[in-house]
Amino acid sequence: MKKTAFLLSLICVLWVFPWHVTAVDAPAVSARSAVLLDAESGQILYGKDEHTRRGMASTTKIMTALVALEHSHLDDTVIVSPKACGVEGSSVYLFPEEEITMEALLYALMLQSANDAAEAIAYAVSGSIEGFVALMNEKADALGLSATHFDNPHGLDGETHYTTAYELAKIAAAALENETFREIVGTEKKAIPLHNGEATRLLVNHNRLVREYDDIIGVKTGYTRACGRTLVSAAEQNGVTLICVTLDDGNDWLDHRALLDYGFSLYETITLAENGEFTYEIPVCGGTKTAVTLLNTETVTVSLPKQHGEIQTVIELPRFAYGGIEKGQILGAVRFFADGREIGCSPLAVSEDVPEMEIQKNWLEKILFFLGIG
Repeated sequence: MKKTAFLLSLICVLWVFPWHVTAVDAPAVSARSAVLLDAESGQILYGKDEHTRRGMASTTKIMTALVALEHSHLDDTVIVSPKACGVEGSSVYLFPEEEITMEALLYALMLQSANDAAEAIAYAVSGSIEGFVALMNEKADALGLSATHFDNPHGLDGETHYTTAYELAKIAAAALENETFREIVGTEKKAIPLHNGEATRLLVNHNRLVREYDDIIGVKTGYTRACGRTLVSAAEQNGVTLICVTLDDGNDWLDHRALLDYGFSLYETITLAENGEFTYEIPVCGGTKTAVTLLNTETVTVSLPKQHGEIQTVIELPRFAYGGIEKGQILGAVRFFADGREIGCSPLAVSEDVPEMEIQKNWLEKILFFLGIG
């Protein structure tokens, strides 16, 4: 056995569900395509023609924002290209050569759904619409999307501008991992400068779900006559983030709330460990005490699918510790697993100080120490 500490894993089954809890029935929705996705696991909780290619309208701008955030800085000053002014559809009426920050343009893009902001961003990042669209399609490839293609950064109809409900949900999931994106799409109102600060533009988020429900954290609306109403929403409850997408849905506000409520009904909150529930004693070498107690320092509560597999606990702790450890020092952990992934962790901390033992010197050692050679 090695003298250095190593992790000892003790696996025990805490919980087995031999039965299933029935959730509420999935709602009927009017969308031509719809999907409800668990953002963390990627599991489809509900699907309706979710792999069929359709137009996405202004939900395109989710990818536009994600690419812009990855290729620019919020405080970058953008000089608005005259080519971006007067674009058809939603607009914040940018002026040619107007100076504005990338941050302000992103808010205009995602709250006001401004097509002129989309093109201004594209010219600022890539120098051309074509160059920026290439970045969008490269990002789609990087995300493993095989049924998505972009023709433009704003979502106006294009012959090869399409996605699926499922792949649009995956784009949204990737974008929500960016904290700046999440903050922008969750904002209800935002004031940005107008024409180099001469006045202000007041932006109001087109996604009314952000104003109506506390659990909604975004994301984006869209509409063209060819695509119909498109909507991507995301909500979070008890650590679970769900993403809902509907394409060509005349009743999208109600459908999204119904789908999100259905999705959350599939989960339950479980306390895996109470603070101090797990205690272990390990030997101490070279300390004023021969052993010390470790105990878990955090209560762990998680939300899991009601039909989850058995929960397992793995105890990680060293075989022994050396003297000189302090109360609260983390020396191990209690980890919880289900369905092949870690679902929670509670650190194991030292319960009391254990100073290093002072070794008494004999007379020869004391003389050598006094002479500076010991």
